[in-house]
Amino acid sequence: MTTTTATAPAHTGEPDSAAEILARAGALAPVLRERAAEIERNRTLPADVVELLRGTGVFRMCSGREWGGPELTSMDQTRVVEKLAYGDASAAWCAVIGANTGLIANFLDQDIVKEVYPRQDMVTAGVLAPAGHAERVPGGFRLSGRWSFGSGIDHSDWVNSGAFVFEDGKPYASPDGSNPHESRQFLVSRADVETLDNWDTTGLCGTGSRDYTITDVFVPENHTFTFYEPRGRISPLSQPESFMRALCGVPLGVARAALDHAREIATTRVDRMTGTAWSDSFRVQVTIAECEADFNATRNGVYGSMTRQWEVLEAGGTLDDLTPEERAASPLAWLHAFRTARSIVNRLYDLLQTWSINRSSPMDRWLRDTATMCQNLTAQDVVLESVGAYLLGGRPKFRISLGITT
Repeated sequence: MTTTTATAPAHTGEPDSAAEILARAGALAPVLRERAAEIERNRTLPADVVELLRGTGVFRMCSGREWGGPELTSMDQTRVVEKLAYGDASAAWCAVIGANTGLIANFLDQDIVKEVYPRQDMVTAGVLAPAGHAERVPGGFRLSGRWSFGSGIDHSDWVNSGAFVFEDGKPYASPDGSNPHESRQFLVSRADVETLDNWDTTGLCGTGSRDYTITDVFVPENHTFTFYEPRGRISPLSQPESFMRALCGVPLGVARAALDHAREIATTRVDRMTGTAWSDSFRVQVTIAECEADFNATRNGVYGSMTRQWEVLEAGGTLDDLTPEERAASPLAWLHAFRTARSIVNRLYDLLQTWSINRSSPMDRWLRDTATMCQNLTAQDVVLESVGAYLLGGRPKFRISLGITT
């Protein structure tokens, strides 16, 4: 008996269209599935897997046309991520993080974009939450701090981190009075960052989302930015919440993989106690159908809200041109994708019973991956709280999820 090993097809040239990047991502998915256990054990993406991802074009898919990038729509970005997550959730998660490089370019001083990113497939990792201390000094800032959950930081070129700004040791207020303690994003070379080996988690083990520290590093003024001040061409990808859109492709891809896996098993199994084919079992039929219904409704919610938003922005409108319900639909759909994927995987895990519990079963990994990804801020109750506040005329706590800049 011989075994075959999935191999990624050889590619030449940089992919310049959504169709090509999507095709390459789909071709890579079985390779990622085959290497998923290795990726998990490694606790970060192996170097050659990073290069396989780079070869799909995923790291450059958000890069603008003015920089030579393909500038995929948010819908196409999410489809690419789904394809990769069908193979491995950790690889897809890191792909989203790396792809954000093209989005960051929209907020940087445009005179230095080519200097910072001479290639469109460079990777920027980091944590957006302002966990650091940035002291104002002539020409820039001295940055120090510790940040948690730096997904993909091991293979990054740049590290972008949020920090509060201080001057003479005191909180720095925005000159326009809009913020009593200003925070910004700071772009630092990976060489100036120290990582801590503390990523040993339930799931998404291969993302390498370890803590990192930066100690008294000078950051020039033009290597800082805020998400509320795009400096490049205004487009649907220069919005403050553009960083959050494609991440929901990870749970959607995992849920689809789990559904296909369960259906494949159900067509071949026979109940040993009754002799009834699983395909004729009421329990199996209902569970599969319910999970398919939940998946279809959730996925359609994601793409429906995303497409409507894109249409308004592409026509030159702003998020304020959406109805309150339309504006709220996207963060709700993202959250629902995470939570529904976890629910689908849990139900299928129970459906397959003892065929799920071995570490060699992909169901075991999908169960742990979806449980872990649901701890991301995008899937937390603060999103519901913020959307509810917005719909009721209150002040949302997590405003960036709604693209609110004031």
